[in-house]
Amino acid sequence: MRAVVQDRYGEAEDVLREEQIHRPEIGDSEVLVRVHAAGVDRGVWHLMTGLAYPVRLAGYGARAPKTRVRGSDLAGVVEAVGTDVTTLHPGDAVFGYGIGSFAEYAAAPEAKLAQKPENLTFVQAAAVPVSGLTALQALRDHARVRPGQRVLVIGASGGVGTFAVQIAKAFGAEVTGVCSTAKIDLVRSIGADHVIDYQTDDALTCGDQRYDVILDTGGHRSLRQLRRALTSQGTLVLVGSETGGRWLGGMDRLLRAMALSPFVGQQLRGFMNSENAADLVVLADLIESGAVTPAVDRTYPLGEAPAAVARVRDGQARGKVVIDLERRA
Repeated sequence: MRAVVQDRYGEAEDVLREEQIHRPEIGDSEVLVRVHAAGVDRGVWHLMTGLAYPVRLAGYGARAPKTRVRGSDLAGVVEAVGTDVTTLHPGDAVFGYGIGSFAEYAAAPEAKLAQKPENLTFVQAAAVPVSGLTALQALRDHARVRPGQRVLVIGASGGVGTFAVQIAKAFGAEVTGVCSTAKIDLVRSIGADHVIDYQTDDALTCGDQRYDVILDTGGHRSLRQLRRALTSQGTLVLVGSETGGRWLGGMDRLLRAMALSPFVGQQLRGFMNSENAADLVVLADLIESGAVTPAVDRTYPLGEAPAAVARVRDGQARGKVVIDLERRA
């Protein structure tokens, strides 16, 4: 099968290449998926470069990546199932998490797949899993957003941000999105009540507004600045930060937030998303109801995966970048 592989850490242009490799073998509780489309998220870049360094210590490979094929977001059709799989069958259209989705076939745990929403194409469905579940769990489980609350989404035009704006609206919140000038129209189109252009205004000092929830999907503001924009009992959820540091890469802010939270009235939280089929079903329901629609920025054929990863790395994407395996260069 065709796949995009790497044998050393580095930037996309230097280490990713297309190659013919064997199809993956599946375990008893796994499914073999014929991949139609694969989403590209920031995590792909972290695993590709091995940065920040704790990524390597987490078991992904100290000197070189243990898994040669990148990608986890996928949408496709079940080709075969393991002996213990009971909920999925060959021919089912699915979306979720796979192992090495930048390939024509990928193995995926049954527990991390769900039936593809009927109103989505494979390209749209591949944009959902990582970013959609991160937004859902941040707002539902950690911020506990309720109707009428004021929610600020920093990075509203990105992969997680575009889902967060729509999910917060579905939960009944008044949503303010923060993005660059070029992406204001996108954030308005997905339902934000207010949009702040960070290139002309400071989202955290814009008027006297205080927010019940701030979801920061990769900003660089200090905890002090973020807390000033929160209500006294508000909740801050840090999804990511990209400071470029090789050792912590922004995790230092998250660690400080978690250490400070028990001593203040505000809730300061960070988390890693949980990859599970039950929440994929929740997202599918929101999508099929029309409350949420994936924002797909641009698609690339498999052979142009390095360009797709670079677009996400450079912050150019408006929503999600997707690799379309049905598309030829």
